[in-house]
Amino acid sequence: MPTVQANGTTIAFARRGSGAPLLLIHGAEADHSMFDTLGALLAEHFTVIAYDQRDSGATRNPDAPYGLTELADDAATLVEALGFERAHVFGTSLGGVIAQVLAQRHPQRIDRLVLSSTFRAGVAPASLNPEVFARLAALRASLPGSASEIARYFFTERYLASHPEAAALFAGNRRDAAQKQRRAAILARPVAVDLGVISCPTLVLAAAEDRLIPPSHTLSLASELPDARTATIADAGHVAAIQDPEAVAHEVLAFLQARTTIGGNRDDHRGAQP
Repeated sequence: MPTVQANGTTIAFARRGSGAPLLLIHGAEADHSMFDTLGALLAEHFTVIAYDQRDSGATRNPDAPYGLTELADDAATLVEALGFERAHVFGTSLGGVIAQVLAQRHPQRIDRLVLSSTFRAGVAPASLNPEVFARLAALRASLPGSASEIARYFFTERYLASHPEAAALFAGNRRDAAQKQRRAAILARPVAVDLGVISCPTLVLAAAEDRLIPPSHTLSLASELPDARTATIADAGHVAAIQDPEAVAHEVLAFLQARTTIGGNRDDHRGAQP
């Protein structure tokens, strides 16, 4: 994978397609590969950039702790380092929280924003679903034997019945103990975000059968955003980008290619070119 140097970190990324740039920000337990299929679909229309966050995949970073601020700054620096003035941004789960911080700290780097299966910055996800997060903590202590049960919180039973290999995503975590500890501490470094100042057009995308983050919470973010619309992926669990990439791509393309914002203003801009 190619890399760029940013904020003392060597960020590894994958790039494909052509046209306006679209940055994909993965979830807490994933890396850029979670977007392999979705990225291929979107690359028919955009320059798709999927990268590994700190302590993820092929990215290499210092041993020092970090939080959402540093992760958002990494994303902004990556966009700039690749020669783009700004990009569309898609963030899912923790990636959606990073995207919220990115939109507040670096609004000049974002064209349009998609927040998928995520939660509000500043809110502890365990407070939204305490029984599930407590159960997941116990199950993670029993890995790899508990991988199949963990997968049920991220994918629907129907999907796992036809894709039992999905459980391997939770059994083969390649992070070492120090990396896991730093990743687990990200949300312990709170960042205040005022969603009301995020002026870019935003799509809030929920998964109807998300057992991890309640869809109602995800969709509620739109009420705080000045220029937002919502959509729901039917029959999908938390990781809709893997479970139903075609449906996610359909909603993302419809939003990014729209010529009118939710506020009704004419918008012929399709994303900044380098």
